[in-house]
Amino acid sequence: MITDTTSGNRGLLQAEPLIFETGHATGAGVDLPAPKGTPNKLGGLGRKAALDLPGLSEPETMRHFVRLSQRNYAIDLGLFPLGSCTMKHNPRLNERAARFEGFADLHPLQPTSTIQGALELMDELAHWLCTLTGMPAVALSPKAGAHGEMCGMLAIKAALEARGESSRKRVLVPSSAHGTNPATAAAAGFTVDEIPARDDGRVHLDDVKAKLGPDVAAIMITNPNTCGLFEPEIKNIADAIHAAGAYFYCDGANYNAIVGKVRPGDLGVDAMHINLHKTFSTPHGGGGPGAGPTVLSAALAPFAPVPHIVLKAGVRELREHIAGTQAFGRMCAFHGQMGMFTRALTYMMSHGSDGLRQVAEDAVLNANYLLARLRPHFSAPFGERPCMHEVLLDDSSIKPKGVETIDMAKALLDEGYHPFTTYFPLVVHGAMLIEPTETEPKRELDRFADVMIALAERVKAGEVEFFKQAPKLTPMRRLDDTRAARQPKLRWRRGENDAGAKVAAE
Repeated sequence: MITDTTSGNRGLLQAEPLIFETGHATGAGVDLPAPKGTPNKLGGLGRKAALDLPGLSEPETMRHFVRLSQRNYAIDLGLFPLGSCTMKHNPRLNERAARFEGFADLHPLQPTSTIQGALELMDELAHWLCTLTGMPAVALSPKAGAHGEMCGMLAIKAALEARGESSRKRVLVPSSAHGTNPATAAAAGFTVDEIPARDDGRVHLDDVKAKLGPDVAAIMITNPNTCGLFEPEIKNIADAIHAAGAYFYCDGANYNAIVGKVRPGDLGVDAMHINLHKTFSTPHGGGGPGAGPTVLSAALAPFAPVPHIVLKAGVRELREHIAGTQAFGRMCAFHGQMGMFTRALTYMMSHGSDGLRQVAEDAVLNANYLLARLRPHFSAPFGERPCMHEVLLDDSSIKPKGVETIDMAKALLDEGYHPFTTYFPLVVHGAMLIEPTETEPKRELDRFADVMIALAERVKAGEVEFFKQAPKLTPMRRLDDTRAARQPKLRWRRGENDAGAKVAAE
């Protein structure tokens, strides 16, 4: 930690040690007398020695966690350039709607007669998700993008079994895919066959056809892809996949780039998850609830997971069994994330169809503006043509001068920005993936671009040590990221971690 003040504080940013280092195991935040005349009911399981936990008063505890919160970077603080993650503003209108009585205080075991409004909201959300994607059915219960992938792949598996073709085990996945794609396919019982990347960053029809055979179950393609490019041969690829008797799974992580402009169903998609945080502005990250609804084609709709919302005589019910369907099972214990459904539908209704089209248009416009500003100063592997919603750079122009992607990311921390996504997609060496999203105004894009350009100029000036020493202004200096990921210290022991913490800080 940088301690160039007596207190260790930097301006109004308070220095804050671990809570274990602050508190005292011999004290407690409350002082209660031992109960008298009450028999011990612990049956010999009472603790023999004091817990080694920090004893803090209420104000000390509150201050500790508030000070930690000041060290977090958030979309409410500034532009969040993580590529592929779509970190964008969450409108406060959505938050207010999610807190309405009747939505915020529901319990999943309530009788359906008491949650008719909630079921109607879910039904309405399902209707618009199907309308926007051009798909006849949607499963709302998946709780995240990867969970939605699993939903789609299990529907494909069930459809193949119903056709008597469970021998189809091979799933085609481009090398540029999100890592969850091959992982999901493997977890669902399939084998993964990689489609190699070409120099233009796209999937080619000829490469797909070369992989087709009677054992192919599906293909998993992200469109727009992880290089920030639209796949121009996507419809022909879908036709070839269907002609071979397989299904087309589309990773909908980047749907925010085409929402209101393109209907995936028209491209031949059989299943696609939708990350509500990416496209419809529900909160992203933080360990809270997520949602990854999965839309399904007519071929896969009968295999959608239960429960289904059914309207009968003006009353909505949750049904486990519907005639003519062959649901593969459930995705979770209950029905999905009500708070996320409420936020997403609020976003849709407040934008309207024209507003959602503008979401996609502005996301693409912002990304191309950043690309135009940064391209003269950085290597852009596919920068000779317009991108979609995210900008892909690499370190090939700065690495010969001794500066790599990780150094540029660490230098951004001192400039007050969370770094861009580093080293992804894997098909581009030293990748720097930036997604400005549609919610950033031009002045914010210019501020970020000015910082990136200034850093590029420092590289040209040969200031290698400046980058190798970054970050200097963060609470902790540069850490060994690889070691931290592979050998994390998850437990603190008094006297044991003190020296290690001191070394890490230095």
